[in-house]
Parts: sequence; C-alpha cells; structure tokens
Amino acid sequence: MRSANLLSPRLAAIAAAALLTLAAAGCAPQEDDSAGGTATPSGTSAASCAPTGLSTRTAGKLTVGTDTPAYDPWFTDDKPANGKGFESAVTYAVAKQLGYAQADVVWQTVAFNNAFAPGAKAFDFDINQVSISDDRKKAVDFSSGYYDVRQAVITLKTSKIANARTIADLRGAKLGAQVGTTSLDVLNDVIKPTQAPAVYQKNDLAKSALKNGQVDGIVVDLPTAFYITGAEVPEAKVVGQFETGGARQEQFGLVLDKGSKLTACVSKAVDALRKDGTLAGLEKQWLSEAVDAPVLK
Repeated sequence: MRSANLLSPRLAAIAAAALLTLAAAGCAPQEDDSAGGTATPSGTSAASCAPTGLSTRTAGKLTVGTDTPAYDPWFTDDKPANGKGFESAVTYAVAKQLGYAQADVVWQTVAFNNAFAPGAKAFDFDINQVSISDDRKKAVDFSSGYYDVRQAVITLKTSKIANARTIADLRGAKLGAQVGTTSLDVLNDVIKPTQAPAVYQKNDLAKSALKNGQVDGIVVDLPTAFYITGAEVPEAKVVGQFETGGARQEQFGLVLDKGSKLTACVSKAVDALRKDGTLAGLEKQWLSEAVDAPVLK
C-alpha cells in the first residue's frame, strides 16, 4: 500500500507535528525499557558480539531479507540498499552496531509470509514490518522490538464510514486487510465485522480495492495509513486508530532463524539504538505524520 515514491514536501512538512501526535497517542519513539520483553535471545551470548565473533551466513557480510516491492515510508524508491526509509535506516544502524559497514550489508528478497515460516532462512535477519507474536516465535527468533505499532482504518472521504467514531460504527462495513498480518487480526478480533473480511496477498491489492469501492475500508498500520492518505490516495482519510489493547504493546521485530546464534547480539544492538535515541530519531525522520487520528473506542 506504500508507493516507491519519496515522501512529498507536504508530508515532510507535517512530519514534525505528527511526532507530537503519535507521542500523545502512545506511538512515540520507544522508551528505554522494551515493552513486553519481546526479544528471544538464544545462541551467542551478548558478551561475544564483537564483529569477528559473529557467525553470519557469509563471513564479513550481513545478509538482510525484505519483501519486494519495498514500500514507503519503510523504504524509499523500492531500494532497500539506499539507506532511506525507516527500516533501511534501522538496518544500517543495527549493522553498524554489529560492526558492519554499509557496503557489508547484502540484501535478499524474501516474501513477507516466508520470513517467519518454519525452516532454515536465507538471511541473517529479516526486516519487513513483522510483528512479534508468540505464534511466530514457534518458528523463528525475534530481536527486541524496534518499533511500537498501532493499527488504523482508512476509507474514502465519501464512504459511509468516513465519520465513524467507534468500533461499533465499523462493524457493518465491508473491510479488508493483507493476509497473515496483525492488521487482519485487528479486523477480525477487535472490529469483529458482520461481513466476511476481504483478504489480500499484498497491501497494493487492498489499496486498489479501496479505490475501486470494493471495500468500505482497509486496516493497515498507522504510518502506512498516513502515507496512503497523504501521498497515494488523497481522496481517502484515516478514520481512526486502535488502542494497543492490553498490557502487551505490538512491536515490529527483526526476524532471525530459530535458535540463531545472532539473536542475542542483534537484540543487544537494537536495545543500544533505543537507549541512545537513534530509533527515536529515525522515527522522527521517516515515520512521523501530522494527521489527527482519533482513537476508536
């Protein structure tokens, strides 16, 4: 649902104000304490994270997976290697913490669902807006969370749900989301629609369905919602966002092979970036939006 274009000047201008909005809503850059203790350290101890001690797929290189296309605002111009976009920037920050130069990072295309499927992996870690969950932890390891997530609903401004203020207002609408995502989980488990949800293999397909009037609205993560409505489908609007729901904050984590010797070191790198403010700075640079997104109760 995110195009390969750079953020527009208008979006860039509203970015700073958005940080304040997100902070007030609980989506602010992460605090020093990781919400929920989401890391799954295993294998190599954090004490042996010196660059020469890391057991990567290729000696001297760090292989990183992500899907294609690689969308804004997570990546820019569909080029993960350019260092632009939040997840590209996080990747290179983690690589630097681990002792790898940008030239040592090798990108690997990995479909979203394959990233956390059981079996050996073709990457040292994958970054692709994968939410940490107990179910996924059965097949893969996760680093500490690098981004706190909220889900949101977007719709066309002329839609019957454009002025929805509560979850109950959405219940009778035809809604859609990408398969295998927490967006779909929120659609099913929080909204509990009376109509069967439309499920899409790619967010691009969900976005097209919205534009074509095949669905009343779609559920995506909040930064993606802001990008779609601000840059891709200006006739759409953010209806609102959902509360985090319970004590456990949804987070995106880096995906590693189950039992990877790198998990503890990658988590240590993410934790260091959170503590020194790097993650907060990257969020401000790449993910902030200034659209008012009320919380749907």
